[in-house]
Amino acid sequence: MRALVITGPGTAWIEEVEAPVPGTGQVVVDVRRAGICGTDVELFTGQLAYFGQGKTRFPVRPGHEWCGVVSAVGAEVPPGWLGARVTGDTMLGCGLCARCRSGRGHVCADRYEVGIMGGWPGALAEQVLVPASSLHRLPDTIDDRSGALVEPGGNAWRAASAAGAAPGCRVLVCGPGTIGLLTTAFAAAAGAEVHVLALDGSRRSLALSFGAAGYWTAGDPPPVTYDAVVDCTDDHRVPASALALAEPGGRVVLIGVSGAPSLIDSRDLVLGDLTAVGILGASAGLVPAIEHYADGRVNPSGLVSVTVSLDQAADALAGLVSAGPGTKIHIDPAK
Repeated sequence: MRALVITGPGTAWIEEVEAPVPGTGQVVVDVRRAGICGTDVELFTGQLAYFGQGKTRFPVRPGHEWCGVVSAVGAEVPPGWLGARVTGDTMLGCGLCARCRSGRGHVCADRYEVGIMGGWPGALAEQVLVPASSLHRLPDTIDDRSGALVEPGGNAWRAASAAGAAPGCRVLVCGPGTIGLLTTAFAAAAGAEVHVLALDGSRRSLALSFGAAGYWTAGDPPPVTYDAVVDCTDDHRVPASALALAEPGGRVVLIGVSGAPSLIDSRDLVLGDLTAVGILGASAGLVPAIEHYADGRVNPSGLVSVTVSLDQAADALAGLVSAGPGTKIHIDPAK
Protein backbone atom coordinates (compact mmCIF):
# COMPACT_ATOMS: atom_id res chain seq x y z
CA MET A 1 0.00 0.00 0.00
CA ARG A 2 0.98 3.67 -0.23
CA ALA A 3 1.86 5.66 2.88
CA LEU A 4 3.44 8.99 3.78
CA VAL A 5 6.85 8.54 5.39
CA ILE A 6 8.80 11.31 7.13
CA THR A 7 12.44 10.28 6.79
CA GLY A 8 14.06 13.26 8.50
CA PRO A 9 13.46 16.93 9.35
CA GLY A 10 11.76 18.56 6.39
CA THR A 11 11.83 15.42 4.24
CA ALA A 12 8.80 13.29 3.44
CA TRP A 13 7.42 11.35 0.50
CA ILE A 14 4.97 8.64 -0.45
CA GLU A 15 6.38 5.12 -0.29
CA GLU A 16 5.11 1.68 -1.17
CA VAL A 17 5.09 -0.19 2.15
CA GLU A 18 3.90 -3.60 3.27
CA ALA A 19 0.14 -3.72 3.72
CA PRO A 20 -0.79 -4.36 7.37
CA VAL A 21 -1.98 -7.78 8.48
CA PRO A 22 -4.11 -7.89 11.64
CA GLY A 23 -2.78 -9.86 14.56
CA THR A 24 -4.77 -11.09 17.52
CA GLY A 25 -7.13 -8.38 18.71
CA GLN A 26 -6.29 -6.09 15.79
CA VAL A 27 -8.08 -4.77 12.71
CA VAL A 28 -7.08 -3.17 9.44
CA VAL A 29 -8.99 -0.02 8.47
CA ASP A 30 -9.20 1.35 4.93
CA VAL A 31 -8.65 5.06 5.54
CA ARG A 32 -11.31 7.32 4.03
CA ARG A 33 -10.14 10.62 5.48
CA ALA A 34 -7.21 11.76 7.61
CA GLY A 35 -6.43 15.18 9.03
CA ILE A 36 -3.10 16.98 9.28
CA CYS A 37 -2.50 18.26 12.80
CA GLY A 38 0.02 20.65 14.30
CA THR A 39 1.65 17.60 15.87
CA ASP A 40 2.17 16.15 12.38
CA VAL A 41 3.88 19.38 11.34
CA GLU A 42 6.17 19.16 14.39
CA LEU A 43 7.01 15.59 13.37
CA PHE A 44 7.85 16.86 9.90
CA THR A 45 10.09 19.66 11.20
CA GLY A 46 11.65 17.45 13.87
CA GLN A 47 10.62 19.91 16.59
CA LEU A 48 8.29 17.60 18.51
CA ALA A 49 9.50 17.22 22.10
CA TYR A 50 9.24 13.43 21.83
CA PHE A 51 12.33 13.38 19.60
CA GLY A 52 14.48 14.88 22.35
CA GLN A 53 12.99 12.44 24.85
CA GLY A 54 13.80 9.44 22.67
CA LYS A 55 10.12 8.51 22.33
CA THR A 56 9.98 9.19 18.60
CA ARG A 57 12.57 8.46 15.93
CA PHE A 58 12.77 8.84 12.18
CA PRO A 59 11.40 7.45 9.96
CA VAL A 60 7.86 8.27 11.08
CA ARG A 61 4.56 7.41 9.43
CA PRO A 62 2.17 10.11 10.77
CA GLY A 63 -1.59 10.47 10.97
CA HIS A 64 -3.72 10.23 14.11
CA GLU A 65 -6.94 12.01 13.07
CA TRP A 66 -8.81 9.61 10.83
CA CYS A 67 -11.89 7.64 9.93
CA GLY A 68 -12.41 4.66 7.68
CA VAL A 69 -13.95 1.23 7.18
CA VAL A 70 -12.74 -1.99 8.81
CA SER A 71 -11.58 -4.28 6.00
CA ALA A 72 -9.91 -7.12 7.93
CA VAL A 73 -10.05 -8.48 11.47
CA GLY A 74 -7.62 -10.62 13.41
CA ALA A 75 -8.19 -13.49 15.79
CA GLU A 76 -10.43 -12.83 18.79
CA VAL A 77 -12.01 -9.78 17.14
CA PRO A 78 -15.83 -9.98 16.90
CA PRO A 79 -16.77 -10.37 13.22
CA GLY A 80 -19.31 -7.57 13.61
CA TRP A 81 -16.48 -5.07 13.26
CA LEU A 82 -15.93 -6.07 9.62
CA GLY A 83 -17.34 -3.35 7.34
CA ALA A 84 -17.96 -0.92 10.20
CA ARG A 85 -17.30 2.79 9.74
CA VAL A 86 -15.00 3.76 12.58
CA THR A 87 -12.51 6.12 14.09
CA GLY A 88 -10.02 5.22 16.79
CA ASP A 89 -8.15 6.33 19.87
CA THR A 90 -4.62 7.66 19.37
CA MET A 91 -3.39 6.61 22.82
CA LEU A 92 -2.74 2.88 23.11
CA GLY A 93 -1.80 1.91 26.65
CA CYS A 94 -0.26 -1.42 27.65
CA GLY A 95 -3.51 -2.46 29.34
CA LEU A 96 -1.68 -4.01 32.28
CA CYS A 97 -0.23 -1.24 34.43
CA ALA A 98 -1.98 0.57 37.27
CA ARG A 99 -2.68 3.59 35.07
CA CYS A 100 -4.34 1.50 32.39
CA ARG A 101 -6.34 -0.51 34.92
CA SER A 102 -7.64 2.72 36.47
CA GLY A 103 -8.75 4.13 33.11
CA ARG A 104 -5.70 6.33 32.55
CA GLY A 105 -4.18 4.43 29.65
CA HIS A 106 -3.61 7.70 27.79
CA VAL A 107 -0.76 8.44 30.23
CA CYS A 108 0.59 4.88 30.37
CA ALA A 109 4.40 5.01 30.52
CA ASP A 110 4.58 2.27 27.88
CA ARG A 111 1.88 3.59 25.57
CA TYR A 112 1.99 3.94 21.83
CA GLU A 113 0.55 7.01 20.14
CA VAL A 114 -0.69 6.13 16.65
CA GLY A 115 1.37 7.98 14.08
CA ILE A 116 3.33 9.84 16.76
CA MET A 117 5.14 7.83 19.40
CA GLY A 118 6.62 4.37 19.74
CA GLY A 119 6.80 3.61 16.02
CA TRP A 120 3.10 2.75 15.53
CA PRO A 121 2.32 3.63 11.87
CA GLY A 122 -0.33 6.28 11.38
CA ALA A 123 -3.24 6.89 9.06
CA LEU A 124 -1.74 9.16 6.40
CA ALA A 125 -1.83 6.03 4.31
CA GLU A 126 -4.28 3.85 2.44
CA GLN A 127 -4.69 1.60 5.48
CA VAL A 128 -4.00 1.72 9.21
CA LEU A 129 -3.59 -1.14 11.71
CA VAL A 130 -5.11 -0.58 15.17
CA PRO A 131 -6.36 -2.63 18.13
CA ALA A 132 -10.07 -3.37 17.97
CA SER A 133 -10.28 -2.11 21.55
CA SER A 134 -9.40 1.39 20.33
CA LEU A 135 -12.27 1.62 17.84
CA HIS A 136 -15.39 3.76 18.00
CA ARG A 137 -18.26 3.27 15.57
CA LEU A 138 -19.48 6.25 13.58
CA PRO A 139 -23.22 6.67 13.05
CA ASP A 140 -24.51 7.51 9.59
CA THR A 141 -25.22 11.10 10.67
CA ILE A 142 -21.44 11.70 10.87
CA ASP A 143 -19.82 11.99 7.44
CA ASP A 144 -16.18 11.23 6.71
CA ARG A 145 -15.11 14.84 7.15
CA SER A 146 -16.58 15.01 10.64
CA GLY A 147 -15.44 11.46 11.37
CA ALA A 148 -11.83 12.50 10.93
CA LEU A 149 -12.47 15.41 13.32
CA VAL A 150 -13.55 13.21 16.23
CA GLU A 151 -10.01 13.00 17.62
CA PRO A 152 -9.49 16.78 17.87
CA GLY A 153 -13.08 16.99 19.05
CA GLY A 154 -12.30 14.62 21.90
CA ASN A 155 -9.46 16.86 23.02
CA ALA A 156 -11.66 19.92 22.79
CA TRP A 157 -14.53 18.30 24.70
CA ARG A 158 -12.10 17.45 27.50
CA ALA A 159 -10.90 21.08 27.56
CA ALA A 160 -14.43 22.48 27.69
CA SER A 161 -15.37 19.98 30.40
CA ALA A 162 -12.28 20.84 32.46
CA ALA A 163 -13.25 24.51 32.17
CA GLY A 164 -16.55 23.69 33.85
CA ALA A 165 -18.53 25.03 30.90
CA ALA A 166 -22.18 25.37 31.93
CA PRO A 167 -25.00 27.93 31.92
CA GLY A 168 -23.91 31.05 33.78
CA CYS A 169 -20.21 30.35 33.18
CA ARG A 170 -18.04 32.74 31.17
CA VAL A 171 -15.17 31.07 29.30
CA LEU A 172 -12.30 32.65 27.38
CA VAL A 173 -10.66 30.46 24.73
CA CYS A 174 -7.18 31.61 23.69
CA GLY A 175 -6.38 30.66 20.12
CA PRO A 176 -8.89 30.20 17.26
CA GLY A 177 -7.22 27.14 15.74
CA THR A 178 -8.90 23.76 15.34
CA ILE A 179 -8.82 22.87 19.05
CA GLY A 180 -9.75 26.39 20.11
CA LEU A 181 -12.76 26.59 17.82
CA LEU A 182 -13.97 23.12 18.79
CA THR A 183 -13.51 24.00 22.48
CA THR A 184 -15.60 27.09 21.82
CA ALA A 185 -18.32 24.97 20.21
CA PHE A 186 -18.43 22.38 23.01
CA ALA A 187 -18.42 25.04 25.72
CA ALA A 188 -21.20 26.96 23.97
CA ALA A 189 -23.18 23.73 23.54
CA ALA A 190 -22.91 23.25 27.32
CA GLY A 191 -24.55 26.66 27.82
CA ALA A 192 -21.50 28.78 28.62
CA GLU A 193 -20.90 32.28 27.29
CA VAL A 194 -17.69 31.88 25.30
CA HIS A 195 -15.28 34.56 24.11
CA VAL A 196 -12.24 33.97 21.88
CA LEU A 197 -8.88 35.74 22.12
CA ALA A 198 -6.74 35.76 18.96
CA LEU A 199 -3.69 37.49 17.57
CA ASP A 200 -5.79 39.31 14.97
CA GLY A 201 -9.31 39.51 13.59
CA SER A 202 -8.88 37.13 10.67
CA ARG A 203 -10.95 34.34 12.23
CA ARG A 204 -13.66 36.43 13.82
CA SER A 205 -16.42 35.16 11.52
CA LEU A 206 -15.29 31.56 11.91
CA ALA A 207 -15.22 31.87 15.70
CA LEU A 208 -18.71 33.39 15.78
CA SER A 209 -19.98 30.52 13.61
CA PHE A 210 -18.65 28.08 16.24
CA GLY A 211 -20.62 29.77 19.01
CA ALA A 212 -18.38 32.57 20.25
CA ALA A 213 -20.30 35.43 21.83
CA GLY A 214 -17.29 37.74 21.77
CA TYR A 215 -13.97 38.03 19.96
CA TRP A 216 -10.88 39.85 21.17
CA THR A 217 -7.42 40.42 19.75
CA ALA A 218 -3.93 41.07 21.09
CA GLY A 219 -4.41 44.73 20.18
CA ASP A 220 -7.86 44.87 21.80
CA PRO A 221 -7.73 42.45 24.77
CA PRO A 222 -10.74 41.64 26.93
CA PRO A 223 -11.29 44.16 29.73
CA VAL A 224 -12.77 41.64 32.17
CA THR A 225 -11.87 38.33 33.81
CA TYR A 226 -13.48 34.95 33.16
CA ASP A 227 -14.63 31.97 35.20
CA ALA A 228 -12.34 29.82 33.08
CA VAL A 229 -9.57 30.46 30.56
CA VAL A 230 -8.47 27.78 28.09
CA ASP A 231 -5.06 28.06 26.40
CA CYS A 232 -5.27 26.38 22.99
CA THR A 233 -2.15 28.08 21.59
CA ASP A 234 1.48 27.12 21.15
CA ASP A 235 2.63 30.49 22.51
CA HIS A 236 4.78 30.15 25.65
CA ARG A 237 3.60 33.57 26.86
CA VAL A 238 -0.10 32.70 27.01
CA PRO A 239 -0.26 30.60 30.22
CA ALA A 240 0.88 33.57 32.32
CA SER A 241 -1.68 35.77 30.58
CA ALA A 242 -4.35 33.13 31.17
CA LEU A 243 -3.78 33.33 34.91
CA ALA A 244 -4.23 37.09 34.80
CA LEU A 245 -7.49 36.76 32.86
CA ALA A 246 -9.02 34.16 35.18
CA GLU A 247 -11.48 35.21 37.87
CA PRO A 248 -10.29 34.44 41.43
CA GLY A 249 -11.46 30.95 42.31
CA GLY A 250 -11.69 30.14 38.62
CA ARG A 251 -10.02 27.62 36.36
CA VAL A 252 -7.17 27.66 33.84
CA VAL A 253 -7.05 24.83 31.31
CA LEU A 254 -3.84 24.20 29.37
CA ILE A 255 -4.08 22.10 26.22
CA GLY A 256 -1.66 23.95 23.93
CA VAL A 257 2.00 22.91 23.93
CA SER A 258 4.65 25.53 23.17
CA GLY A 259 8.09 24.98 21.72
CA ALA A 260 9.69 26.86 24.62
CA PRO A 261 9.06 26.56 28.37
CA SER A 262 5.94 28.37 29.54
CA LEU A 263 6.75 30.29 32.72
CA ILE A 264 4.14 31.35 35.25
CA ASP A 265 4.37 32.97 38.67
CA SER A 266 2.95 30.33 41.02
CA ARG A 267 1.97 33.13 43.40
CA ASP A 268 -0.66 34.18 40.87
CA LEU A 269 -2.04 30.65 40.94
CA VAL A 270 -2.09 30.46 44.74
CA LEU A 271 -3.29 33.97 45.54
CA GLY A 272 -5.99 33.69 42.90
CA ASP A 273 -7.13 30.35 44.36
CA LEU A 274 -7.07 29.04 40.80
CA THR A 275 -7.39 25.47 39.58
CA ALA A 276 -5.01 24.61 36.72
CA VAL A 277 -5.69 21.56 34.56
CA GLY A 278 -3.52 20.03 31.84
CA ILE A 279 -5.10 18.06 28.98
CA LEU A 280 -3.27 15.31 27.09
CA GLY A 281 -5.13 13.26 24.53
CA ALA A 282 -8.69 12.75 23.41
CA SER A 283 -9.39 9.33 24.91
CA ALA A 284 -12.06 10.26 27.46
CA GLY A 285 -13.64 12.74 25.06
CA LEU A 286 -14.12 10.56 21.98
CA VAL A 287 -17.56 9.22 22.90
CA PRO A 288 -18.94 12.66 23.90
CA ALA A 289 -17.51 14.18 20.70
CA ILE A 290 -19.22 11.53 18.57
CA GLU A 291 -22.51 12.11 20.43
CA HIS A 292 -22.32 15.90 19.95
CA TYR A 293 -21.52 15.53 16.24
CA ALA A 294 -24.22 12.91 15.70
CA ASP A 295 -27.08 14.92 17.21
CA GLY A 296 -25.94 18.26 15.76
CA ARG A 297 -25.05 20.04 18.99
CA VAL A 298 -21.61 20.63 17.45
CA ASN A 299 -20.96 20.78 13.71
CA PRO A 300 -17.20 20.65 13.01
CA SER A 301 -17.40 20.67 9.22
CA GLY A 302 -16.56 24.38 8.86
CA LEU A 303 -12.99 23.61 9.94
CA VAL A 304 -12.25 21.80 6.67
CA SER A 305 -12.57 23.47 3.30
CA VAL A 306 -9.60 21.79 1.57
CA THR A 307 -9.18 18.06 0.92
CA VAL A 308 -6.24 16.82 -1.15
CA SER A 309 -4.78 13.50 -2.25
CA LEU A 310 -2.16 11.47 -0.43
CA ASP A 311 0.33 12.65 -3.06
CA GLN A 312 -0.06 16.20 -1.73
CA ALA A 313 0.33 15.28 1.94
CA ALA A 314 4.05 16.14 2.09
CA ASP A 315 3.36 19.56 0.57
CA ALA A 316 0.60 20.10 3.12
CA LEU A 317 3.02 19.29 5.97
CA ALA A 318 5.51 21.74 4.49
CA GLY A 319 2.93 24.53 4.46
CA LEU A 320 2.68 24.58 0.69
CA VAL A 321 -1.07 23.88 0.65
CA SER A 322 -3.46 26.51 1.97
CA ALA A 323 -6.23 25.48 4.36
CA GLY A 324 -8.44 28.11 2.77
CA PRO A 325 -11.05 29.68 5.04
CA GLY A 326 -10.85 26.73 7.43
CA THR A 327 -8.13 25.63 9.85
CA LYS A 328 -7.57 22.04 8.77
CA ILE A 329 -6.36 20.19 5.65
CA HIS A 330 -7.74 16.73 5.07
CA ILE A 331 -6.23 13.89 3.07
CA ASP A 332 -8.36 11.50 1.01
CA PRO A 333 -6.19 8.47 0.10
CA ALA A 334 -8.66 7.50 -2.62
CA LYS A 335 -8.24 10.78 -4.56
